[in-house]
Amino acid sequence: MKKIFTVLLAGIFSAAFAQAPPDYYNGTAGLTGYTLKSKLSEIISDGALDLGYGTGTGGLWETFYTSDVDKYYENNGTVLDMYSERPAGPDAYEYRLGRVTDGGNQCGTTNSMEQENSCYNREHTLPKSFFGGINARPMANDAHFIIPADYYVNGQRFNYPYGETNDPDWTSSNGSKVGGCSFPDYGGTIFEPIDEFKGDLARMQLYFITRYETKLQNFSQYNPSMNPIDGSRERGYKQWYINLLLKWALQDPVSQKEIDRNNAIYARQKNRNPFIDHPEWVFMIWNSTLSSSEVAAFKTRVSVYPNPVRNGEIHLAGYGLEKIKEVRIYNMEGRLVKSVSQDFSNLRTVNIKELPKGNYILRTEEQSLRFIIN
Repeated sequence: MKKIFTVLLAGIFSAAFAQAPPDYYNGTAGLTGYTLKSKLSEIISDGALDLGYGTGTGGLWETFYTSDVDKYYENNGTVLDMYSERPAGPDAYEYRLGRVTDGGNQCGTTNSMEQENSCYNREHTLPKSFFGGINARPMANDAHFIIPADYYVNGQRFNYPYGETNDPDWTSSNGSKVGGCSFPDYGGTIFEPIDEFKGDLARMQLYFITRYETKLQNFSQYNPSMNPIDGSRERGYKQWYINLLLKWALQDPVSQKEIDRNNAIYARQKNRNPFIDHPEWVFMIWNSTLSSSEVAAFKTRVSVYPNPVRNGEIHLAGYGLEKIKEVRIYNMEGRLVKSVSQDFSNLRTVNIKELPKGNYILRTEEQSLRFIIN
């Protein structure tokens, strides 16, 4: 049993939280809600570079060489395109990084919009029309929410917000969909990526409204019907979109791919996505308004915060808390050090003041969550 648990721990730590530089998040301790969001906005804006959109080999094209290389699925150095990647393989097609003249598949001045597998271009995961277009800087050039994507699929995505659909009008080769929204409180057309990358894209969307908090009121004038930006500096998006992003962030936890991408962009752009470094901050800032019946079909997914723990108390947040009857805490040797049984839908805190400083694993029936006591 101990051997099995050791293997489990190794798997967890292979995708451990990204390590930001020392003191990068100074000033965030004890903050929650929109106060925390504003502090993060200051931190990730300070010193951030605008490297340009890029022509030929510069800007975003150059960033993709380190931020979006497939080292996780086929592991062959091709472009990792979340709109065409098939995690279980094989991919229908693959793109090589770089310009056509250099042996790559980067889009040029003339590209085919007739089918997939033409070339890859630069996809603003929050459509640029929502914040003023290609000349709106630095937003239009920010790699933290811009990804390489198949040119045709990008075109099918159009300016639709992300969402979920039960009746797609179009489906890509990897299962991404366009169709009428089935997620509560929005009835327009949406683009739904595959489950593997929903958390990645949710954290990119939340990065945007945090990084550009002071500009959000100016963005709500664009595409008012489709634009999920609500015009407020605080919440940032309309509540239905917040509900969607919180759901996705829990269903698809931070992966090693995201950690590596965050580090690669930081090396060039000099700022980070805080929700990859600290996934727990998502639920410390925003709240979901979905009813119990609306989340009944969701898998039980929770997060713990603050992390590291500093005041001897850990909080649980997420979906399905009413299903959790017990949590167990293990040290790094695999020894059970505490178990707690209670109604977690009402009492969402666990007192751990008796535990010494160190690394721990909190386990529910469905999840294993790492946390640190400082």
